[in-house]
Parts: sequence; structure tokens; C-alpha cells
Amino acid sequence: MRSPFIFLRKTMELKQAIQSEAQRLGFAMMGVTTPEPPLHYAAFEAWLCAGRHAEMAYLADERSCGRRADPRLLLPECRSILVLAASYFPPDERDAESRMGRVAAYAWGDDYHEVLPIRLKALVGFIEAQVGHAVPNRWYTDTGPLLERDLAQRAGLGWIGKNTCLIHPHLGSYFFLAEILLGIELEPDPPFIADRCGSCTRCIEACPTNCILPDRTLDAGRCISYLTIELKGEIPHSLRTSMERWVFGCDVCQQVCPWNHFAPSEGDPAFAPRSEVRLSELSAELSMTAEDFNRKFKHSAVKRAKRRGYLRNVAVALGNLGEPALVNALQSALEGDPEPLVRRHAAWALGKIGNEESRRALDLAFRDEKDPQVLAEIQDALKIR
Repeated sequence: MRSPFIFLRKTMELKQAIQSEAQRLGFAMMGVTTPEPPLHYAAFEAWLCAGRHAEMAYLADERSCGRRADPRLLLPECRSILVLAASYFPPDERDAESRMGRVAAYAWGDDYHEVLPIRLKALVGFIEAQVGHAVPNRWYTDTGPLLERDLAQRAGLGWIGKNTCLIHPHLGSYFFLAEILLGIELEPDPPFIADRCGSCTRCIEACPTNCILPDRTLDAGRCISYLTIELKGEIPHSLRTSMERWVFGCDVCQQVCPWNHFAPSEGDPAFAPRSEVRLSELSAELSMTAEDFNRKFKHSAVKRAKRRGYLRNVAVALGNLGEPALVNALQSALEGDPEPLVRRHAAWALGKIGNEESRRALDLAFRDEKDPQVLAEIQDALKIR
């Protein structure tokens, strides 16, 4: 009969080997937790019942909810869950330059959905080589029905802050999460129990759309990240001005977080910023063809918004800039863009600028426009004073 002490030593050695390999593969942190039901599932359920998930119906899908409530439904053989974090580059001051569209820092480099799966597969292969046999597994990076931050907190990677981000005292919150469900038992790490947000409310006060709720959840329908990425239709009029120049995602609640002021200034080289993504001249973006969009944002998370959603966001950002010099670009989009969604938001932007030239552009477009929703938007824009 095998001694339990020998078994424990071997599992600890295996865990240390996995941690070393995870670090070699580029992960900044790794923790281990059990596949027990997440502690915050009731809060997630209440959030859904309150409709705070907006149009993200997939979050409320009965099958997905059941799996979020119990990770073992994803992998019945699961005995351990590895939770991993990969750092990306934090925002810098150039992100605030005028006339430039603002893109959340996580999307400045290559899409983590393409980068991290390669590492997760490699880590599973390493584990199987170490134990000498195939191991039941499933891995995810923001792609499966898991309460990732709950698992990460339980694996000791940080606490869930008031802005709903997972925060680590040394790394801040600029990192991606990924998970591997494993059919082998590893020693779990102690959970991160301390709440180090204290009385700070900077993220709540700084949020442009007031989407951060007092119970550490978000009203997703008001969040700029949701509006610029997940929302596929019209952006509510009441929120457009608050979006400022954000065209994909938002970093405001992380930028003001004190814990990110101490975080490393360099991220994982795989997510090194690409200047053409981070800093884009808004008026030039509005003339982008489908081919231009696909070429520019190949391997970038920005492609998730698709051309129509991205240019919708660009039009709103141009309206918020409000400069008369931008009328020509908006007029060209209103008259010639193939997507009614883009034309509608270009009309709003012209109304927001509100000078004689923009009103003339709206009048001209009204004569030729056939889409009833675009026509209604033009009429509303002409009423703006």
C-alpha cells in the first residue's frame, strides 16, 4: 500500500513542476482550486434575475447556468482546477491623445483567444508527460461557462474588486484569466480572503456611465465595454455622450484603481501593443472598408465588434469630439456607408456637431436616404440645438 506521505510529496512535486512550466509558457500566476460549486453563484443568479446582463442572453441559458453552478458538469472526472493569469500592457498617456479613438489596453496586441489556447494545450501535454498517461481535461479562456473570477479568488490569485475586476496586490488587474479542469488531484492553494479595496470608491466615481453597482456587480447595459463590443444594435442615445472616444472596450475603472499604480509597466510580450490598433485617427477610420477592417484587425480582439459595430462606435466618438473639421468624414459615411447602423450613428454625430455645415449634410442625406430608421435618426439630429 502506497504511503500517503509519498503520495503527497509526489503531488506537491508535480504541482511545482506545473507551476514552473506555466511560468515558462508565459503565465504570470497559477493557482489550484477544487471543482466545488462557486461561492458567488447565488450573486450571479440574482444579477441575472435583475436583468443586469442586458442582451447577453447566452449568460442566462439554462444549460450554461447549470454548468456555472457546478464545474463538474463540464468535466465529471474533474478533481482539480488550474487557474492561470497572463499579464497584458497597461494603458499609457498616449492613449488619451485627442482625435484618436480609445481602445481598451487588453486589445492593443494579439487576441488572447488565439494566444492562450496554445499555451493551455502545451501545459496539458506537459502534465500528461509528467504523470505518464492521458488526463481528462477541459480548458477555457473566457470561452466557457465558468465563474472565472470566483475560481481565481478561491485559487489565491486575488480578490474581486468593487469594479468587478480580479485584483492582485502586486500585478494589479491588467491580466487575462484561463482555466484547466483536470482529472487528477493537486493540492489546492488557500483562497485570497482579504478585501483590499477598503473604503476606496475611485472606480465607482470615475465610471463615465455609472454602471458600477454597490454590490460589486455591473449594470452591463450601461458599461462602455458592453456598448462597444457585445451590443450589436443601436447605442442608447442617453449613453452616447458618456462614451467619449472609446471605440472598443474601456479602461477607466482600472486606470483609476490605486492597485494598478503599483503594477508592472510591462506585460507579456505576446500582447505587445500594435500602434495601429492603440492609436487610430478617428476620421480616417470611418472610411474603412470591410477589407481594410479585416486586414487591420487580423489577430486582434477588436474584430469581435465587426466592421459595422466598430464604425458605429467611431461615429459616436467623432460626435463627442464635436469638431467642425470632422463633418466631411461623417457626411461621407452618412451618404455612402452600406450599413444602416453606421449611417444612423453618423447622423447623430452630425447633429451633435450642430453647425450649419453639418445641418446641410443632414438635409442632403434626408432627400436620398431610404432606410426608415436612418431617416428617423436624421430627423432627430436636425432637432439638436
